Parts: sequence; C-alpha cells; structure tokens
Amino acid sequence: MKKHNFSAGPCILPQEVMKKASEAIIELDGIGLSLIEISHRSKEFVEIMESARSLALELLGLEGKGYKALYLQGGASLEFLMVAYNLLENKAGYINTGTWSSKAIKEAKLLGDIVEIASSKDKNFNYIPKGFVVPNELDFLHLTSNNTIFGTQIKEFPTTSVPLVCDMSSDIFSRQLDFSKFDLIYAGAQKNMGPAGTTLVVVKEDLLGEVTRQIPSMLDYQVHISKDSMFNTPAVFAVYVSMLTLQWLKDLGGIAAIEEINDKKANLIYSEIDLNPLFTGYAKKEDRSSMNATFNLTDNALKETFDNMWKDAGISGLNGHRSVGGYRASMYNALPLDSVGVLVDIMSDLERKG
Repeated sequence: MKKHNFSAGPCILPQEVMKKASEAIIELDGIGLSLIEISHRSKEFVEIMESARSLALELLGLEGKGYKALYLQGGASLEFLMVAYNLLENKAGYINTGTWSSKAIKEAKLLGDIVEIASSKDKNFNYIPKGFVVPNELDFLHLTSNNTIFGTQIKEFPTTSVPLVCDMSSDIFSRQLDFSKFDLIYAGAQKNMGPAGTTLVVVKEDLLGEVTRQIPSMLDYQVHISKDSMFNTPAVFAVYVSMLTLQWLKDLGGIAAIEEINDKKANLIYSEIDLNPLFTGYAKKEDRSSMNATFNLTDNALKETFDNMWKDAGISGLNGHRSVGGYRASMYNALPLDSVGVLVDIMSDLERKG
C-alpha cells in the first residue's frame, strides 16, 4: 500500500518525478550511461545544471533582474555560516522564530555582531513577532519564512532599506511572493524541490564582494557563481531531481497553481482542527503555516487509539517534533489533497467514536 507521506523531510516528491529519476539511475536519456556515472563536466549534465538554475529563476520571477541561482552542498546549515562569511562586515539583524533561526544566529555570531531584532521564544515559538523596528545600519536582516517544527509562517515581510536574507527551506516555491524583495534566498532541496544533498541559493550579484575578510573558496558565493555551481563536483542526483521537480511545477502552472492547491490542503486540515473538540492547534491562527500544521489532542488518553487509526490508514510521518509534541502534518507541494482528506476523515471518525 502506498503511504500518505506527511514527513517533515526528506519529503514526498511527485510520482512522475520519482519514475523519471529512477529510470535515469539506470540510463540517462538513452545515452547508454547512468546519470550517476557520467562526468559532471559532460554536455548532458551541464545542460541539466543550466536548466535547474534557469527554472529556479524563472519560477521565482527573477530572470534578468541581477540574480544568480546556485546549487551548493551542506544544506541550509552551511548557509547559516556562508551568509555571514559573505555579507557580515559589521552588524546583522536576525528575527528568531524557531530552532533554525536560533542555529543561524549561533553560526553568524562567529563572524560578527548579531542583534536579535525580535523573537517568539517566550511562547516556545508558536507565533511570528510583529511590529519590530529594523535599524538602518545593519548589513542585512535574516528571516526564516516557515518553521517546520512549530508550524508558523511569515505572512508579511518587513519593508526596509536593509538587504533581506531569507531561509526558505521549507516553503520555497509553495506560494506567490515578490521575491525581488529579497537579496538572498536559500533553501535545502529536501522539502519542496528534491532529495537531500543540494541547496538552492538565489543571490543578487551586486550584494557580494563588500566584506573585507578573506573568504575560503568553498564558502565564497562569487567563486561558485564564476564556476556555474561547478567549483567542486555537485550533488548530481539531487540537482537532477530538483530540475525534474521544478519542471513538474512549471508544467502544473507554476507557483500560482501550486499555491491554490496548498491553500485547499491547509484550509481542510485547519478547519478540522478548529471544529473538532478533540484537537487543538499549536501555532497562533494568524501565523499558521500552510506547509506544516502542528496540533495536539485535547485528551491524551485518546493517543493510542488515534495513533492506531492513522497508521492503519497508511499515514506516515505524522508525529510532532519533540520540542512541541503532538502531531505535525507536513503538506509540501507534492502531497495530494486526497491524503489530507484521509487524515481529516480519521480525525472526524475519532470524534464520532468518542
């Protein structure tokens, strides 16, 4: 039985992407060689990399606007450090909305003065801070757009003259935004793009080259730009699957089309959470994530019954993070609306049995 995959990541991918990727492992496009045994300098893979970079800029509406797309390694965790290496000269501001923001702050502090402009730590990160003032003298302001663990998502980004840097690892390509507001975006592939192993970085090129420190080559965005994401051997399979996923998204109608589907999924589950007295949402309603719905039972005596029900229905990956407990339904782009329907039906059945 095919599972309903609510895993927070690595995540569900479109079936047609999985099929084509599996075929390429045996042989890539009839060339007589596997994707994972050809040279990354070969014509075939250079075209894959160029397509992956181009599709990212196209879908984000950033073509011809001075941005470069890179596929790097090390995940968002390495980007926490790379951002600071490349952009932090004097002082940077961070909005702390959860575990990943906290980790980004920790790494940046190794290289300069970090100001925590606002934080929701006082409520265990169940809301997004608002009404904060962004100082003009910052080198950049760093935000995390979506918080997988706590189920919160920034709905309105600050307007400021300070360069905006955003970790979009868990909601990249899921909703329409004016992406030109951001000077640097980074995202691990393993939520909405592909398998773990590569990280998309989209950076405005004129932002770079301003720091006075010497940057190690592997951490220097300008080095990676000059080598078209091929300074070292890239994560060939992860880049290929990311390209396939972005092409799938384009064929679907782009971000506008997937946002409509994502809204339906989010509305379906949050309506059940709010109407069903056996469940309560974790995140503040105005800050709820369309990607990760976090919720708890109102009576833990029902936990064993509920757990057996959703497992018997073929649902996987629903347990919440230890920081929050309860449950987390991750609804990334490729998760079908029908899967959310299965979960909601089980939640309704639990109420009827109760």
